[in-house]
Amino acid sequence: MDKSKQSFRKSKRSFRRRLPPIGSGDRIDYRNMSLISRFISEQGKILSRRVNRLTLKQQRLITIAIKQARILSLLPFLNNEKQFERADSIPRTTGPRTKNK
Repeated sequence: MDKSKQSFRKSKRSFRRRLPPIGSGDRIDYRNMSLISRFISEQGKILSRRVNRLTLKQQRLITIAIKQARILSLLPFLNNEKQFERADSIPRTTGPRTKNK
């Protein structure tokens, strides 16, 4: 066989198919916190469908469940703990400086 024809062949690498993140027995519900928390980022954002490897229907159900859990205060809307951590700052002086005699 020519080398030019070999370049168009598909590679015979075997790839491992990942298991779907939601099993057939898992019920998508706002009360199922162990399932819902897998689809939220560290900042509290809903992860995209490509990242989650979900079907369109599953992503819609997950999104609705997360929003319901947020409204019922089971999940926070934002998770910004790092925002409040500040380094020690230099205190400011409010008035004009005066010399002590």
